[in-house]
Amino acid sequence: MASLARHRLSPAETGPALRALRAWTPPDAPSGSLHPGDVGWLLRRDDATVFLWTDARASAHAAARSDAQTSARAEGVTTTTAPVAVGFLDGPVLRVTAAPDADLGALAADAEDLLVPGNDATDGLPVPGWEPDTDEPWLVFSWTPEPVSSRAVQVTEADTADRALVHRAAFTGSTLTADHWRTMKKSPAGHLAVETLVRTPAGEPAAAATGWFGGAGRCGLLEPVGTHADHRGHGYGRDAVRGACAALADRGASAVAVLTPASNEAAAALYRSAGFTVVRENLDWTRPGGM
Repeated sequence: MASLARHRLSPAETGPALRALRAWTPPDAPSGSLHPGDVGWLLRRDDATVFLWTDARASAHAAARSDAQTSARAEGVTTTTAPVAVGFLDGPVLRVTAAPDADLGALAADAEDLLVPGNDATDGLPVPGWEPDTDEPWLVFSWTPEPVSSRAVQVTEADTADRALVHRAAFTGSTLTADHWRTMKKSPAGHLAVETLVRTPAGEPAAAATGWFGGAGRCGLLEPVGTHADHRGHGYGRDAVRGACAALADRGASAVAVLTPASNEAAAALYRSAGFTVVRENLDWTRPGGM
């Protein structure tokens, strides 16, 4: 596809990509790899890179993409193009969500120079000759808005250090700091985030969740969710999740999705206890002999 172009966006330039993803987010759990919240979470890093693919021939028949197209024009992307896919490298995995009518074969061909040895998996982009990874499916959970009771409170600037502390205590090896969190909140995706924190009766930070708004009448996303290793087993994580879901529903989300590897039984149990149900499994595509 000669008209296909790939743009490398810095964090400050991600507005068109975020608006395209919002336009493609359905009312129920997204079928693609990326939600606007996935990009939002990536933008905690100053060196984050997002790829936006555009197609010059798409603009003539892409009325549904008009908002993203206008945004692209305002931020320096060629006025005759329309977004057709958004992606980024998540470690060795290239994660991509494409417009409903995108040419996935052309996208896979263009992404070939990103899929160097070591980048051996894709999420949302089938690559000819690669294979679905049936050994590690991802469970896609969905929550339908309902009345919620929760001990969670909305995170404020005064809670930022504790929010980051919960994340580090929940995920081994995490180096997340309060400054990373502030960077994310100041990014083009920051206004989409809702954040909840649950404390113990003694006031210690116990669990937290970040939810992402995809638009009124569209599905929200949870990313990330964590419970402090010292405070598991008391329902704090469930309260953080339900508080974030309620906040997203209050903004107009039609549903809330969350994904976890099928092997993460503790996370799956948490989401079920919070009222989520599994709606499908997603499989990565892997290079033969790669991962």
